Amino acid sequence: SGDIMQAALNILLRNSILLSGVNLQTAHEKCAESVDFMYERKMLIFMIQMRGILRVVLKLIGIDEKPKYESAEGENILTTNSSVMTSSYFQEAYTSFMFRLYDDTKHYTEKYLACAVNTWANLFLQHALHAF
Repeated sequence: SGDIMQAALNILLRNSILLSGVNLQTAHEKCAESVDFMYERKMLIFMIQMRGILRVVLKLIGIDEKPKYESAEGENILTTNSSVMTSSYFQEAYTSFMFRLYDDTKHYTEKYLACAVNTWANLFLQHALHAF
């Protein structure tokens, strides 16, 4: 019982904060648990957001693999939901910048700016998460 949406938001925020200094293996385990939690509850938008964070953790560890739970419905959300696209492009640009992949950074930043105009709520959330 309880508010499942609030639980998902709390998990998303907790895992974003995990990147600020905790052991990367612990961050990987918590992010993977979160993706499973959201997949089981069919919370695809939150799951896609969490997969982005998990992808960053995997890259920081040195593992270049796609997280599980790739689905046609999830990919459809990723390509049609402007809020999800905006945060995904922002994460890709930020990750590319961290690894000094400047051509990719420029590419994803252009995509991010192209759709950021329409998604003020997610834009605010992403800026808040990366500010802390």
